Amino acid sequence: MLLFLLIILSCFKITMCKKLPHIIFILADDLGWYDVGYHGSGDIKTHNIDALAYTGVILDRNYVTPLCTPSRSALMTGKFPIHTGMQHKVLMAAEPWGLSLSEKLLPEYLRDFGYRNHIVGKWHLGHYKIKYTPLFRGFESHLGFWTGHQDYYDHVAVEKSFSKQLWGHDMRRNLEPAWDLYGKYSTDVFTDESVKIINNHNKSEPLFLYLAHTAVHSGNPFKPLNAPDDSIIKFNNITNYQRQKFAGMLSKLDDSVGKIIDTLKKNSMLNNSIIVFTTDNGGAASGFDSNAASNFPLRGTKGNVWEGSVRGAGLIWSPLLKRPGRTYRGKIHITDWLPTFVGLAGGDKTKLPKNIDGLDVWDSLNNDKPPARRTIVHTIDGNPQYFASVTRDNMKIIKGSNYQGKWDGWYESSTWNWPYNVDAVVQSQAGRAVASLGFSITPQAVFKLRKESQINCGKKDSTLRECYPQRSPCLFDIDLDPCELNNLAVKRPDLLESMLRELHRWNSTVVPPRNVKPNPNANPSFWNHLWTNFGDYPSPVTASS
Repeated sequence: MLLFLLIILSCFKITMCKKLPHIIFILADDLGWYDVGYHGSGDIKTHNIDALAYTGVILDRNYVTPLCTPSRSALMTGKFPIHTGMQHKVLMAAEPWGLSLSEKLLPEYLRDFGYRNHIVGKWHLGHYKIKYTPLFRGFESHLGFWTGHQDYYDHVAVEKSFSKQLWGHDMRRNLEPAWDLYGKYSTDVFTDESVKIINNHNKSEPLFLYLAHTAVHSGNPFKPLNAPDDSIIKFNNITNYQRQKFAGMLSKLDDSVGKIIDTLKKNSMLNNSIIVFTTDNGGAASGFDSNAASNFPLRGTKGNVWEGSVRGAGLIWSPLLKRPGRTYRGKIHITDWLPTFVGLAGGDKTKLPKNIDGLDVWDSLNNDKPPARRTIVHTIDGNPQYFASVTRDNMKIIKGSNYQGKWDGWYESSTWNWPYNVDAVVQSQAGRAVASLGFSITPQAVFKLRKESQINCGKKDSTLRECYPQRSPCLFDIDLDPCELNNLAVKRPDLLESMLRELHRWNSTVVPPRNVKPNPNANPSFWNHLWTNFGDYPSPVTASS
């Protein structure tokens, strides 16, 4: 009797008497809205990602932040970056700061419910002291890199600081440099490690696997777009060579998704998994950051607050979802995943910190209900020039510009009419894996969902004032005008005033950015040509002076 009571109490404490779902979160880097087949892309084939989209739920209003460090902080904390000081630009490798140690992160919450947490790939939330790195923030293993990018083969990250380029190796197996991975393609390295984690996982315990690919982010300046030749040559029908190389990179990312899903199936874990695939921010289009992504027909690129920057390609797949094979049009923000996953783990969401901005969206997603989320703070950044955007219900305000209007246009063109191979989606690794659980992919369903995912820009009203947010605030009805063609600021001064008050309200809650200037001690030449936790050691600059 006593043993029985102890078991009951133990189950109550860690909620392990019910079988908790495995959570697989796949984060692409700088993937554009129009770079996936289910959004209409015809030039690039993403058969595995598409197979999940057609048998899961496509997230039509999947909002992220404009840049990678802010988005990753939002995912890990459930808070808008303005509330953690992570809103200003990105964390550079030579800067001595990181996501505050006072923040409890997503893997730490999940660990409370018995999850085994692993991160593979990019961290980018601080490394200048070892306590900022993944193994001290709730993860039990990490194969990947600490900085914001790397070369896909030699795993060196190049950063300009102190008027010179700093070069350092950045690939680690837990805390040790993984020199042995030199020459191995990053996407394959991260895929193989994820497969290994799944194969070795104790199936009686819930798994949280955070796979943060470097693809399709640009690498170093000397070769920013890099993929194996056999992946690039598959897309020789793309005449723009930069776009062709980008397609090769994305093809490897899509292969990775297929292998992960297939491995989950082989380990009898797929039938109790929740898989989220999303980008961290919009695509770096038309040569931005030497890249070739496409956000067509949305406006803007990575780094600003147009829909092309903050409305990201995303989906959720799980056998636990009701009515799979549909599009969800409610707003979701990257901060929402933390409370959603805590709820799925059996946690009491009322006990989450009151200052968490994310909402549990599972009930809305699962039952196709109107979302609880009404407001999204895309960013508020006052350093050095004011740059902010908030969406509330259907209205979006933009004030200020990050690039002085340079990247405020519409880029790339439609490839909707290019041939689309449904059989290739069905026969992909992910397609075959989900079919084994009874999910079917039919041409009728595919073309219906692709049509639903196609954005209708509407018409431009030439009588309205053009939008130059660096001069005056702009206002858009984002439901009717997703491509941000028609600035309503002059026509609807009442709505503009209401949204300015909303922006002011959020602005009053902003905490100062945590950014600090680069530290010369970070120079990899002091540390065996490694980017390392330089803040934990005596200053080599002082010692040598």
